[in-house]
Amino acid sequence: MLNVDNIDVYYGAIHALKGVSLEVNEGEVVTLIGANGAGKSTLLKTLSGLLKPKSGSITFLGKPIAGENPTAIVSQGLVHCPEGRRVFANMTVEENLELGAYLRKDHAEIRKDMEAVFTRFPRLLERRKQLSGTLSGGEQQMLAIGRALMARPKLLLLDEPSMGLAPLLVAEIFRTVEEINKQGTTVLLVEQNANQALKVAHRAYVLETGKVVLTGPADELAQSDEIKMAYLGH
Repeated sequence: MLNVDNIDVYYGAIHALKGVSLEVNEGEVVTLIGANGAGKSTLLKTLSGLLKPKSGSITFLGKPIAGENPTAIVSQGLVHCPEGRRVFANMTVEENLELGAYLRKDHAEIRKDMEAVFTRFPRLLERRKQLSGTLSGGEQQMLAIGRALMARPKLLLLDEPSMGLAPLLVAEIFRTVEEINKQGTTVLLVEQNANQALKVAHRAYVLETGKVVLTGPADELAQSDEIKMAYLGH
């Protein structure tokens, strides 16, 4: 579904991604783990068109998308749920969800999808008319995921969904990731919480200082001594 081949990305003079290659197949949850500053968020921003690679190629559903504008990329079904939630604070929950569907014209289906988000996250239903800036961190994360789902993603890029959340909410967010995947959405997950990420993912890539240093089935990586030492706190 997604093929990233040998991309190099710079932030000014900083070489943020160095020859990164990875693939995501339809139906998978693939996770990217790595320390802060390893280049995980940079990679997602490059996939969604917010950054342009200096070299290498990115193919989504057989079409090259490297350097395309973000709107065109969303319209093809590649949707980014950004780090730090980025909800529109001075708009209501409902208005945020409507914005998720801004490229769609199928109004009856949009209503149906909004009801599905409210079924998945009952707390958002209770707060549908509330300004999203007044929600708790966990509720904002649910809203950010709900808003991304309103675009009907074929591939959902999820950046640090558990960041700053209480353990109970973290478990809920990861359950949601599994459910979304079971219902047919492919997921590329960037996550500091390597323990949880490896539990929900099929495969994983480990990024260190802008390079892929390890890749394999998630359950195997979770057992690897190297990963345990570096990321799982064992």
